[in-house]
Amino acid sequence: MEKEDLHILRLMGEIDRNGDHSQRELSRRLNISLGLVNTFLKRLVNKGYFKVKTMPRNRLKYFLTPEGLARKSMLTAEFLRYSVNFYKDIKQLLLNKYKEMEEKDVRSVIFFGAGEVADVAYLYLQLTDLHLVGIVDDDARGKSFFGHEIKGLDRLMRRDWDMVLLTRLDDTDKAIEVLSDLGIDPDRIATI
Repeated sequence: MEKEDLHILRLMGEIDRNGDHSQRELSRRLNISLGLVNTFLKRLVNKGYFKVKTMPRNRLKYFLTPEGLARKSMLTAEFLRYSVNFYKDIKQLLLNKYKEMEEKDVRSVIFFGAGEVADVAYLYLQLTDLHLVGIVDDDARGKSFFGHEIKGLDRLMRRDWDMVLLTRLDDTDKAIEVLSDLGIDPDRIATI
């Protein structure tokens, strides 16, 4: 799915829920620039996907047309297909990574990073003989993760794990650097 189509789907969803939002509000809610919201709205109105009604105090209200609803449904179906394929790819990637670990006689894993990636990694870990012994994330310290309390970096000093799996993808190089600075052998760090 193209990034532009995703923005349009999200914009259509917001307007379908509440057509009273100003363009500035839509920009803030969708985290895209005001100019981009304006461009998308003009394009969607010109294609007949929205009707515009002028309201008091120079406000506009947007209404999805039947053509707009059909386009939104088509984009939703495309997004779902994309998501399912992405999910399948992530599943295979994780299962392959876990298989590599098992072939290296890894038995216990500690995750580095809490969040959605860790959630998915944990679910597929259940299909293996690997055992999660903990999760480290200074930003989420003290929270719960599938029965494990999320700990700070000092948790890595307990060497009850065979491999650290990076489950934080925002800055892999920095994460590896942090782990290396803690004296963790690069051979004991796995990336997805």
